[in-house]
Amino acid sequence: MDTLVKPRRPRTEKPALTMDLENHLASVCKGLVCGVDEAGRGPWAGPVTAAAVILNPDDIPEGLNDSKALTEKRREALMPVIKEKALAWGIGHASVEEIDELNILKATQLAMQRAVAAMAIAPVGALIDGNYKFDLPCKVDTAVGGDGLSLSIAAASILAKTTRDHLMVELDGQFPGYGLASHKGYGSAKHREALARLGPCDIHRRSYAPIRALLEAA
Repeated sequence: MDTLVKPRRPRTEKPALTMDLENHLASVCKGLVCGVDEAGRGPWAGPVTAAAVILNPDDIPEGLNDSKALTEKRREALMPVIKEKALAWGIGHASVEEIDELNILKATQLAMQRAVAAMAIAPVGALIDGNYKFDLPCKVDTAVGGDGLSLSIAAASILAKTTRDHLMVELDGQFPGYGLASHKGYGSAKHREALARLGPCDIHRRSYAPIRALLEAA
């Protein structure tokens, strides 16, 4: 009896990152366009950080990708290259107090506004990862999965991630015992154990349910 061999499905390759989205928005806005992304919306501790980047189309760093798809070593190597080769870049933060007062969505918008304001060149358009049109001082377009499509958003995602990671390592020295340098404020098992043992500290987001529950139970 013949053996039936199930045909293999052809592999669908992930499309390469391009400047197509930037070029389209630039043609509409008639000027320079930045990519914008954030890091730190989910953690229980620390600020939310945003980055904005205007890439030089004639000198794009090699290896740009969504920060989550890169190793820490690769992100760290790309960070200074992006800063050196970009036409402009900016970083913005929103503090734990601002997150608790405004909510994380509005605090993310504030961080993005600060990132754009920190740029040496003011963009006329901004591409933001996701589907939420944050209010920025220029025309905004969004792209779901943009950090895996747009080179500019990918560059911004790398700067936001590495900058926030560095900050969390610094905060680990100021608030020892929580393991902030390793989990960066996310709700890991190590973080949960430390919270149960030490309770929340000044950089924990009191508006987040797990932290609020601990405070109410104290």
